[in-house]
Amino acid sequence: MAAPTTEPTASPPAPGASGSRGAVPWWVAVLARCAGAVAGGALLYLSFPPRTLWWLVLPAFALLGIVLRGRRVRAAFGYGFLFGLAFLLPLLSWVSSLVQAVPWIALSVFEALFLGLAAVGMALVSRLPGAPVWAAAVWIAGEALRGRVPFGGLPWGRVGFGQPDGPLLPLAAIGGEPLLSFAAVLAGLALGELVRRALRRRSPRRLLTPAVIAVLAMVSGPLAALVPPSGGGGPERTATIAAVQGNVPRSGLDFNAQRRAVLDNHVRVTEQLAADVAAGRRPAPDLVLWPENSSDIDPLRNPDAAAQIERAARAVGVPILVGSVLRNPDGLTTSNSALVWEAGKGVVERNDKRRVQPFGEYMPWRDFFAHFSPYVERAGYFVPGDGVGAVDMNGVRVGVTICWEVAFDDLVAESVAAGATVLAVPSNNATFGWTEMTYQQLAMSRIRAVEHDRPVIVPTTSGVSATIAPDGTVTASTAQFTPDVLVDRTVLRDTTTLATRWRSGPEWVLVALGVLAIGAGILTRRRAVSRAGEDEDG
Repeated sequence: MAAPTTEPTASPPAPGASGSRGAVPWWVAVLARCAGAVAGGALLYLSFPPRTLWWLVLPAFALLGIVLRGRRVRAAFGYGFLFGLAFLLPLLSWVSSLVQAVPWIALSVFEALFLGLAAVGMALVSRLPGAPVWAAAVWIAGEALRGRVPFGGLPWGRVGFGQPDGPLLPLAAIGGEPLLSFAAVLAGLALGELVRRALRRRSPRRLLTPAVIAVLAMVSGPLAALVPPSGGGGPERTATIAAVQGNVPRSGLDFNAQRRAVLDNHVRVTEQLAADVAAGRRPAPDLVLWPENSSDIDPLRNPDAAAQIERAARAVGVPILVGSVLRNPDGLTTSNSALVWEAGKGVVERNDKRRVQPFGEYMPWRDFFAHFSPYVERAGYFVPGDGVGAVDMNGVRVGVTICWEVAFDDLVAESVAAGATVLAVPSNNATFGWTEMTYQQLAMSRIRAVEHDRPVIVPTTSGVSATIAPDGTVTASTAQFTPDVLVDRTVLRDTTTLATRWRSGPEWVLVALGVLAIGAGILTRRRAVSRAGEDEDG
């Protein structure tokens, strides 16, 4: 990273930069900022589930804000990149359980580039009045970009997804995950500005603005909780929903080689549920949810698999949502599907995964990437499906977001718009073993519950399966790699939150604010350079 003294002067030297009298050497300042950036990224990672240390987001962005203030473009990018690596390398470490270290590191490095770009924008607005507000908006613009490109984006690691246990959670019902992210980042940046000014012994009046911003950001969550959702004036309806976790023969990538055993496990647990209902040990369900990949054997082509599912459906006596892999007519590609199976009828509805995972379910530029990793050939040939993301099961409209689809705002919103009164997130986390991936994904489901005021049921092959109330509370959950079943009397919701109504509107407003602030920051810096040049000429 270039030393500040090697770059042209764009503004008066910041305290601590070489060239200031009595200042520390430039390389000491650079090392201190590098350490601050790495520490901030590590703290942001530690704020994410399975830990409940949501408050670490505050010192994380306080450090980043202090490091970036007044920095020039190249330095800001470098510090933001370091922040991103310290955050994303441990957050995405579960990727290595699938494809080992090189692809995991490559993915983390690539995604950290987006955080470096966001840091450049944050540095450009850092000297504007009310800088924390504009810098937080710039961060949201960076998250919006990272969540969309390339190949559909990777929303994993958005700041709001680390806040299911924090007081800002109700903001998700107002402006979705982007507004939740914005408030968390804003509170941290304002705290950093407050600390910076206090250390420079600014007057109490100069401490007032960042203090007020920080307080307002933190109280915005409890205030948002006072805003009730609209609609839903009809009589309250309930449904008893069972989520089956059949477990897998063993964890790891090759569990799909034993796909018949996985199907048998889910049939067995469902039959045990039916026996418990008959014995009065459990309430009778109105519908049963199986996880993604519960039948990797295509039941539409394999009579034996169809017979097993039919056996389970007859035993329990209600429709089953079956996660299945279907071979498409072209003979090459496959679809990741959720099938509604009714006893005596078979498949009565089908919902295909609408956004398949690059480098896992399919491989973009397969021939190109094959030169870099032997794991390319393990990537699937899945294709995205169409549809509205909702199915009818025994009179209940169930929104279906399959596994990582829950990370995408638009897909969940489409399910709710299609009339879903409860959300299902069938997932397969067995491939990722005992890593934190399942907890990170569960946190996203909790955010979605609040965002749309819907109960969420998460059935997984190997855990953690869970039932989630509309306020984001996990009401029941399973252990990992244990066969189990959750039966929940679920209150169905047809209310409409502001986040549901506005959809991506709040995010685009914040993006626009961030972009406009960057423009203002660039103009301010150019004027400062021009004034400095005039002073030298005089």
